[in-house]
This record gives sequence, C-alpha cells and structure tokens, in this order.
Amino acid sequence: MLLAIGAALALTAGHTAAADTNLPATPCLAVLDRFTAADVPALGPAEIPSPAGKWTNAVTPGGLPGHGLAQHPMLYVGENYTKMFLVNEGKVIWTYQTGPGYEYDDVWMLANGNILFTRMQYAAEITPDKKVVWRYDCNNSKGADHTEVHTCQPIGLDKVLLVVNGLPPRLLVVNTRTGAVAVNHEIAYPPSTNPASIHGQFRRARYTAQGTYLLSYLGGGKVVELDKNFNEIWHYPIRSPWAALRLKNGNTLITAEHDNLTREVNAAGETIWEIKNTDLPAAWQLVQAPQTCTRLANGNTILTSRGGAGKGPQLIEVTPDKHVVWVLQDWQDLGDATAVQILDDPGIPEIPGDSQH
Repeated sequence: MLLAIGAALALTAGHTAAADTNLPATPCLAVLDRFTAADVPALGPAEIPSPAGKWTNAVTPGGLPGHGLAQHPMLYVGENYTKMFLVNEGKVIWTYQTGPGYEYDDVWMLANGNILFTRMQYAAEITPDKKVVWRYDCNNSKGADHTEVHTCQPIGLDKVLLVVNGLPPRLLVVNTRTGAVAVNHEIAYPPSTNPASIHGQFRRARYTAQGTYLLSYLGGGKVVELDKNFNEIWHYPIRSPWAALRLKNGNTLITAEHDNLTREVNAAGETIWEIKNTDLPAAWQLVQAPQTCTRLANGNTILTSRGGAGKGPQLIEVTPDKHVVWVLQDWQDLGDATAVQILDDPGIPEIPGDSQH
C-alpha cells in the first residue's frame, strides 16, 4: 500500500522547510505582490480555462451589510465552479482555473505564498506564478478501487494531511518534497462494497494543535477526534457534519449541512454557541446550507454557502451575538463559496491550530 500511494505522488522541486515562527502576524498579506508580478501568466502551464458561470447575470441587491469584496482580502473557492479567486482591496487580483470536473472543497495559502487545494480527483500545491510543485492523484476508476480527496491541511511547508475516501478510507500525511508517506492509516467506517458510497464518507479533517486528528464523518453523522495512535478520544453526534475545527479556546466549531447550522460545542458536548439559518434576517438567509466556517481572531464567524447559483449570499460574517456585519452576494465577480481563507486574520497557516480555518 505504501508503495502504491508513493507512486501516485507527482513531485517536483520548489519547497522550503518547516514552518517559520518568525513571520509577521498576517504572513499571507506580505506575499500578495507575488500574485500580481510581471512574470505571472494569465494561464499557467497546467491551467484549463473555465467557462463563465451561468449565474453571471445575477443582480447584487443593495443595502448589504459590510463592504462587499473590500471587507477582507481572501482566498475563495466553491465546489460548483472550476476557478479559484484571490481578492484584495475589493478586487479579484488573481485566479487559477482547473477545467471540467468536480469539486473544490479545501484551500490554503501558505506563508510562502504557495496555494494548497483539493479538487476531488486530486490535491495539488501551486506557486503564485502558477507552477504545480506537488500533486496527489486519486484513482478515478468507477470500480472498488475508486478514491476521492476532499480535504487537505499543511503541516509545516513540507507535509500535507489528506483523507482519501475509498474502500477503505485512509488518512495520509505526505512529505511533499520527498514523496515519503509519514502516516498511512485506515479509518474505521461502516463497511460497504459500493464504490458510489465513498463520496459521502469524509469532508473536512484537521490536525489539531494538540496533535490529534479531528474528522467529520459526513455520511456517518458524527465528528470524531483520534489520538496519534488513532484511538478515539472524543466524538459528537450530529447530522451531516461537513466541517469541524478545533478552536483556540478548546471548543469545536462544527458546520452541519443537513440542519443548516453552525454549532460550537465544548469537550462535554454542551452547546456553547450556535447559529441557524433562521437566526439570520430573512433577506439574508442562506439559500443553501453552509459547508464550512471560519472563526476570526475577533470572535466573529464567517459562514460559506453555495448560494443557489446566484439566488443568495455566498459569505456571511456574524458577531458572537449573531449580529450580521457582512453579507457577500457577488455573482458577477465570484462563483459559489465552499471554503474561504481570510488573509488579514492573524495566524501562520502551516502551524496546526494557529489559523481557525
């Protein structure tokens, strides 16, 4: 198995070593000029142009809270569109296109400016000038060996956490410089022989600051925390958990797609904070349930939504008391939203737990 997985890794040079703790508080802002440099091509060697979204004629309503695209610099993807967007000072300053197929689910800008993402059929790391420096390909057959990847996380600048849906699913930690597989562990999941069942196994997985693995069993109706030896140390039952992240306060923030809510729970499973779609003003309620969330350093929470192909908001930022401070509904410039990284929020992305993303 290790040899098979190692052979699936397409590796090239271009990496630096482990995370640098001597970086500015918002390191991604310091590298944004690399994305607009003269040597950045309109289309990179591996890019495939994406057609315009069918929602591009959608009208942005007036009177939305916040400052539209100017609210935050951000890296933005949606699972129903094949283009990622980098936004700064209210404008899209850079895009990357990956052509036909499904789906963007996870994305990170690293402190060195490289971007790590999943695309269901593969995970990859690219530079600001659009060179692919690492790629992991799934098996895209329709048989029992079919696999998918919907989550990734940098651990330092030379390792990546992946969960590969399959029969069985596996958690991997891969060295993106050498191809060495540091961790390769089968994850317990209700047995199935149906290749079609793997799509709903896992979405987000996170390696925590405590050295544990936090997994969202999308089709299994629970969030599970495993120790370094893959023993279960905590779980929380909830329907269709798309994403879970361990907050710096020790609580866990979970986005549950089925019930259209985002909930913060403590170690005892008690609800500390929750926002449902019905808690939002009627004019700004999400047409489709949030898939992921981000907790900002100021305590605000950003919810993402696929937005019903132009019919509703893509991002909503709320305060701890559920006051809406930002609604992004911009289908002219962007597509749907599955994941967003807010680049002016403190945290070194490749240090687990330093960014609540």
